[in-house]
Order: sequence, then C-alpha cells, then structure tokens
Amino acid sequence: MDISSYVLLSQEQALRRKLDVAANNMANMSTAGFKRERPVFREFVEQSTENAVEAARKTSFVLDYGAMHDTAAGSFQSTGNPMDVMIDGPGYLAVEAPDGGTAYTRAGFVKTNQAGELTTAGGQRILGEGGRPIAVPADQLATLTIGNDGTVATKDGPVGRIAVTVFDDERMVTPRGDGLMTASNGRELAAADTRLRNGGIEASNVEPIVETTQMVEILRAYQSSMKMSQDMDDLRRRAIDRLGKLG
Repeated sequence: MDISSYVLLSQEQALRRKLDVAANNMANMSTAGFKRERPVFREFVEQSTENAVEAARKTSFVLDYGAMHDTAAGSFQSTGNPMDVMIDGPGYLAVEAPDGGTAYTRAGFVKTNQAGELTTAGGQRILGEGGRPIAVPADQLATLTIGNDGTVATKDGPVGRIAVTVFDDERMVTPRGDGLMTASNGRELAAADTRLRNGGIEASNVEPIVETTQMVEILRAYQSSMKMSQDMDDLRRRAIDRLGKLG
C-alpha cells in the first residue's frame, strides 16, 4: 500500500467518525438537555527524507482529535410540572452519580424520592450548595416550590438551593454514556447569578435538518474518496501492464 492509500484511509476513518457523531446526534434529538456533538480533527504532517520528489516529502493525514459539544441552549419545552426546571444560561445541575461521585446534567426533570430528597427522572439525587442533597419534610411536599435562583422552599421557608455548576473550559465536560456528564474544576453559581425557568425543561439543541444534511455530505465525500481510490488502483494496474510489456 503506497502513501496515497494511507492518506485516503485516514480520510475515510475521519468520515466514519463524523457519521457516528451525526447519527448519535439524530438519535438524541428528543433527549432533554442533550447537546449536539461536533467531531474535531487536526492535520498530521509526516516528514520524510526518502521521497525523491520534493513535494512528496510532506504527507498530510487526518487525525481524530475527539469531539466537543455545542453549548447553544435548546428551546424551552413546557411539561406542566412546576417542579421541572430549565437552566436559563450556562451551567449544569450537579447530581449524585451511580458510582457515588458527582455528575452533571441539563435535563431538569425534578422528582422526589421516598426520603423527600430531590432527584432526577433517573433517580439520581440532585445536589444543592456544597454538594449536599436537598431533603424536604414529608408533610411539606405539597407546598414545595423552586425559585428562579434555585431556592427550594415550602410553606415554612427555604430548605435548600439547587446548585448550578459552570466550567470555564467546556471541552472538559464529557458524556458518560448514561445521559450524564463528567467534569472537574467547576464552580457553583451564586444565587444572584443563577437563573432557572419553572414548568418545563430544556429540549435537545439538535436540528434534524442540519444533521441530515451533514450525513448526506459525509456520504458524498465517502463516495468521492472511494472513487479516487478506485482510480488510483486502475492507474497502478495500467502502469504494471505497461511495465510488463516493456520487459
């Protein structure tokens, strides 16, 4: 396999990665709080001193550099449940992960468990200020309200405040694969900087038309790459035939 085949192979691997990301975005177009991902690639230039042609001494490959999520907010989707919240701005709700650590989510479905603690729809406890769960006395659940600054209160007064955590580097926020995000070095927003909307959740920011167009473009690029590969194979075959006749 010559160098041109390796270059085309690197491109086709990148196209496959782009297709996987676009397909995952499409699959999560109805997932609350989901942020569409975008693959990131970089150029790798291999230096060679063996090529007789000067222009061939630098060969450019495509390298997968990971993926980053689009931080654009999704639309507000009303649920009719006054306990559901949408973060109006940057940040994530901190929740207790199944492994005991801290994970993050933008899906603001808020429930309560048997102990009166605020949880997500998946049953993870929502963490308040300082990473502490928020518990509401059983006899006060009927009067539970969540303020725009995250304050959780009942008829007898505040019982805690939902923490919204922001990260200076969004590239460090990565999906866990279970609908939650993992990240480090976050900071909790103060009450004055926290903005929540009640009665609904944030919809996915995936745009089906954009993703469908992207998938069509990927398919066409892959077809072009395959056609180029076939053309090079034909060129090699003809060259071998001619060399054979000269011999």
